[in-house]
Amino acid sequence: MKAVRLNELGGPHLLHVEDVAAPQPGAGEIVVRIERAALNRRDVYITQNLYPGIVLPRTLGSDGAGTVAALGDDVAGPPVGTPVVIDPDLGWQPGERVPAVSGSILGMPANGTFAEYVAVPARNVYSKPAALSWDEAAAIGLAGLTAYRAVFTRGRITKDDVVFISGVAGGVQTFVLLYAKHVGARTIVTSGSAAKIERAKALGADVAIDYNADVEWHKTARKASGGGPTLIVDATGGETLARCLDIARPGARVVTYGGTRGDATIRPFAIFWKHLDVLGTSMGSPEDFAAMLALFESGLRPVIDRVYPMAQAAEAAQRVLEGKQFGKVELAIA
Repeated sequence: MKAVRLNELGGPHLLHVEDVAAPQPGAGEIVVRIERAALNRRDVYITQNLYPGIVLPRTLGSDGAGTVAALGDDVAGPPVGTPVVIDPDLGWQPGERVPAVSGSILGMPANGTFAEYVAVPARNVYSKPAALSWDEAAAIGLAGLTAYRAVFTRGRITKDDVVFISGVAGGVQTFVLLYAKHVGARTIVTSGSAAKIERAKALGADVAIDYNADVEWHKTARKASGGGPTLIVDATGGETLARCLDIARPGARVVTYGGTRGDATIRPFAIFWKHLDVLGTSMGSPEDFAAMLALFESGLRPVIDRVYPMAQAAEAAQRVLEGKQFGKVELAIA
């Protein structure tokens, strides 16, 4: 089969297509024929040697949608030919509050979805929401799951919340905006791009702030929220997270799942005096994944940035590296 492989580290340009042996299903596994696969920043980090536990050579890719191609021993279904999506979190067992320390995500170290076929545990295979196209179904894996847990499970969002979303154009934060608007919450977003600001407004953002044009974006956000956001979802860390704690309304929930801008220097006073809930999160449980899929059965649609042919995987990863996307960047496999 054809697969996008990484044989050495040094950046996205080292991704290339080669022929490898197609996987056979082991006991308890399903082989899925991939139609579409979506990229995550995690894939880019791996190419740059910025991710733990890297094993090479490897096929990257956490997100994928396709059809069941083969069933392993002791797997009763779904039948061959069934359209499915893949839960990329391989380490989270049903009923667990947090994943096992030994858990992993599809695409490293296990071979991932940037290939014509991938073998995954049967419990990680779900029927594709019928309303979604292949492009849309592939988009909802890791980013949609991470956002779901941040917004619903950890953030406990309600329609009465004022939600602040930092850096809205990335895959996860775009899902955060979609989910928040889906429940009827008011949203305030930031981006460093005027074009992305307009895209966010088109998706329903009530207030959109260009942090390059407004260096006091945090004060603008607090004023626009009428006393501070009640729910904040941040993926950047650094000074941004510190500012988020400062502007949060008393009793607010602050959910963090990333640190692209490094460590944050925070004032404990901002947390204890305002009785803030500061909540860490990453990925999501099987229960989170199933609940997320139900949202997309009810009319919600993910945002697709661009779909590249498989042979242009390096260009697709470069787009993610440069932060040019709004929504999900994907590969057309079939």
